[in-house]
Amino acid sequence: MSHVTPTPARFRDEVRTSATLAAPLVAGHLSSGLIGFVDSVIAGHHGTDTLAAVAVGTALFWLPMMIPMGTLLSLPPTVSQLDGAGQRERIGPVFRQALWLSIGLGVLLFLFLTFVVHALEPMGIAPEIRPGATAFLHGIRWGIPAFTLYLCMRYLSDGLHWTLPTMLLGFGGLLVLIPLGYALTYGFGPLPSLGAGGLGIASAIMMWAQALAFAVYLWRARRFADLGLFARFDPPQWTLIRSLLATGLPIGITIAMEGGLFITTALLIGRLGDVPVAAHQIAINVASLCFMIPVGLAEATTVRVGHALGRGDRDGLRRAAFAGYAIVLCTQTLSALVLLTGNDAIVSLYTADATVAALAATLLLFAAAFQFPDGIQVLSAGALRGLKDTRVPMFLAAFAYWGLGMPLGAGLGLGMGWGPKGMWIGLIVGLTAAATLLCSRFLRSSRRAPMVREGAVTNDA
Repeated sequence: MSHVTPTPARFRDEVRTSATLAAPLVAGHLSSGLIGFVDSVIAGHHGTDTLAAVAVGTALFWLPMMIPMGTLLSLPPTVSQLDGAGQRERIGPVFRQALWLSIGLGVLLFLFLTFVVHALEPMGIAPEIRPGATAFLHGIRWGIPAFTLYLCMRYLSDGLHWTLPTMLLGFGGLLVLIPLGYALTYGFGPLPSLGAGGLGIASAIMMWAQALAFAVYLWRARRFADLGLFARFDPPQWTLIRSLLATGLPIGITIAMEGGLFITTALLIGRLGDVPVAAHQIAINVASLCFMIPVGLAEATTVRVGHALGRGDRDGLRRAAFAGYAIVLCTQTLSALVLLTGNDAIVSLYTADATVAALAATLLLFAAAFQFPDGIQVLSAGALRGLKDTRVPMFLAAFAYWGLGMPLGAGLGLGMGWGPKGMWIGLIVGLTAAATLLCSRFLRSSRRAPMVREGAVTNDA
């Protein structure tokens, strides 16, 4: 049985390499989280109804979006394994098929957001929230095809150990969103005040700007010249697309189940009125910002584990995962301390409504409690993606989130009348179960993972 080489220097080197790879990814994810922060701050100062509408609209946008996001996450381990096995000539054809996949997913999501607004009333969303949520969704849907294409290009670059564009384009998007979102929400000069709908339109414009910028970068960058990414037009090749789906769709479903735990919580709280919804939106936005750090670390771990697997280095892939665990424990400790000691100050950035602020500050204490399980579960999922072990983790996540977390949260929050606090207890339990199950799964899978040898890289899940 193979084991991790217990050389402190090699482990320190791996920690350093993983941290260097992850830093731009973390920054890029933080910029994505700051988009939600910007939306929430602009909407919160526009009015409680606007903030609640953006909360519901954001939930209904991200719930389906998590499936293409996760499905396209099959690209980083695929290209990192090909790179590690010395098969870079195969990366361009895989990328072009991933572009077809991203276009198809983007069109499906556009159609979904077009029609899902008709479900707001049957969902029980409060009447004062529905018009703004509809306007937000109708605005942001126009950016979805651009966003899925952007994800495809970004995951290619990330999988080849080049994560700087993710950071730069992430913060570049903020430079577009902040002035445009403010102008379209409040009105500026000839631009009318569009409220929540204006934030949706501004987000869509930002997504197109990011996608076009990334396409130009990949087309002109010398770093990717040997791959011939846009050298020719390839029609859809269903064998390659199916192989990407075989690995990626379970990832997408897993991420959707985790995200769905949070989003369904938001929608259920939507039954309680605008104050609980607004408070939950503030707390979940702050928690999401904290979550961006382990997400970036998890993506870096996927790439490092996949590269080690591609070169046939079992000790290296386990060392890469343990380096990720070491880093994520440090980052989650810091996040928990910030939430515990700064909850009131953080909430004051979002709202001047004392009732909303008091409830949101309390919910941030619950968010502090799930920092460790949240970090461990997402890092474990990232390590498993590097092994292309995605199917069993999907079922483990389903049990943790929907067999334990959601029933408990709904029972406490709605059935027993605990409100948002009860729902957040359900989140903590679901994430803790997922962390335990997925970490155990990686420890088992990494010991028996078949080593990929040169010329034999597969796309099997």
